[in-house]
Amino acid sequence: MAGWLAKTDPDTYGYPDLERERSTEWDGVHNPLALRYLRQMVPGDAVMIYHSGAERAVVGIARVASVPHPDPKDDRGSWSVRLAAVRRLRTTVPLSALRGEPSLRGFALLRFSRLSVMPVDADQWRTILSYESRASPESASSARARREGRARASASPRTDTAARRRR
Repeated sequence: MAGWLAKTDPDTYGYPDLERERSTEWDGVHNPLALRYLRQMVPGDAVMIYHSGAERAVVGIARVASVPHPDPKDDRGSWSVRLAAVRRLRTTVPLSALRGEPSLRGFALLRFSRLSVMPVDADQWRTILSYESRASPESASSARARREGRARASASPRTDTAARRRR
């Protein structure tokens, strides 16, 4: 099974939209290299969903739910594929963390920032998902505050500006 990363602008269509709809037709890809990658997807492949724009983070996992096919709504020769939501990441993985990870030096997201679909090899996949279990200083302090009975609303990821925009 291959792994992929698909980028989306959360102000247009974010992972919460995919969760709500359960699946969607992933279209609008026009870059020739991104289209080549999209056409290589097969049902069952795992896909990391990356929010571009102000958020710039891997936020969820989806699964390829159909074979790629020409997009009948696009006269420019684009293709599309159906993606189904699998799960939201426990902790989003920001681009800054990916850039700071030596083992991701050759990762397509860091080399070709304009691609909307790209491969993720098994080692890259494991590295990116390992960030889910790493406590950021902010989340560690909020966990400590909860244990001490004084949780702060500002430490909650649901109260940040990006989370409010995604709703």
